[in-house]
Amino acid sequence: MNETAAVRTDVWLWSVRLYPTRSAATAACRAGHVRRDGEAMKAAQRLRLGDELRIRRSGSERVVVVTRLLEKRVGAPLAREAYEDHSPEPVAQLLAPPPRRAPGSGRPTKRERRELDRMRELDHLRGSGLLPEGEDQDPR
Repeated sequence: MNETAAVRTDVWLWSVRLYPTRSAATAACRAGHVRRDGEAMKAAQRLRLGDELRIRRSGSERVVVVTRLLEKRVGAPLAREAYEDHSPEPVAQLLAPPPRRAPGSGRPTKRERRELDRMRELDHLRGSGLLPEGEDQDPR
């Protein structure tokens, strides 16, 4: 492929195996999960060499720089050479283990279930950074 050419965003994301299907890449673009220079990209927008993309997937962000333009899906080793990964290291979650019930104690009551759900939600918020430090108490 001509190195000065451009390729569609959804095609490139699929070609380098960042998404399993082209339609999944298109859906991610539509949802605003793919950004270039802070602005959401449309699936049909053209990528050029050196573009930096920020891709949000499952709560984490991936930062990649386009080093090679591909229009067809290639093997994983070749796909890995088409971009440089500048993603931040994932934050290790130092959370307490989930609460456990004593064996043989039966099903939890409705009240116990609500407390368990509330504790899991707080753990999730702490781990994702959505709950500021020092706000460990449930507001209820």
